[in-house]
Amino acid sequence: MALTKAQKQKILDDLKEKIAKQKAMVFVDFTGLKVKDLSNLRKKLKESDNELKVAKKTLLELALKSTGLKIEVKKIKGEIALVFGYKNEISPAQTVYQFAEANPNLKILGGILENKLIDAEKIIELAKLPTREELLAGLVGSIFAPVTNLVNVLQGNIKGLLYVLAKAKT
Repeated sequence: MALTKAQKQKILDDLKEKIAKQKAMVFVDFTGLKVKDLSNLRKKLKESDNELKVAKKTLLELALKSTGLKIEVKKIKGEIALVFGYKNEISPAQTVYQFAEANPNLKILGGILENKLIDAEKIIELAKLPTREELLAGLVGSIFAPVTNLVNVLQGNIKGLLYVLAKAKT
């Protein structure tokens, strides 16, 4: 059933709003993906404050042009869905990449980060980066390591002294 002009305008306005508030976008081809799998992907994305949106290529191209991004969506083969990341730039790429590993029918086509178009290889590289929490934990560990080593060295001297004193008593 064809969409009315009002329905298309509503979808276009919704897309413009989502594009305006996103921090990162990932384009995926979901051709051959079962509805159940697509629903599971939507749930996983929602858990990490991301969203999957399927739209017609013409409406998607119009929405992207209105925000200043000139991407010829019609030349991309397959069925396209957009994954919007609202809070974290890397989390949509990570979630989609993990899902694509388990479901080969889902293909990463590229994305937009900081209003620049990036290809699929860069999206996959972003997806393989550690999370923010992991990076912060590594940083804290690096900062704390010299203090820990100093404490261990100082304890070694005290242990040596105690050992010498214990041998001297006997």
